[in-house]
Amino acid sequence: MSRWSMWKASLALLFLSGIACQAHASSTWRCGSGLVSLGDAAAEVAYKCGEPANRTFEGYREVLDDYGFRQEVAVEEWTYGPNNGMYHYLRFEGNRLRRIDSARGR
Repeated sequence: MSRWSMWKASLALLFLSGIACQAHASSTWRCGSGLVSLGDAAAEVAYKCGEPANRTFEGYREVLDDYGFRQEVAVEEWTYGPNNGMYHYLRFEGNRLRRIDSARGR
């Protein structure tokens, strides 16, 4: 295999792995008629989507606030589903939605 072909194959693999990673994480999630986005408060998500099937307290995490001060915030993961075999995992840090993941039958 020529060097050019190897470079093209590596680039294609890198591109496809980037697409695969994006398929799991999202910045919004539609639950029923509600739509939640990163940065939403936990109470707002519970109001729009209802109570999750499971809530897991993950512990605490140290973060920097807008003024540069360190704060310790609670970390929780909420699980919704299964909905057509799909589970949705919402991570909250300091009662704010920070990550949305989805997977089939995890």
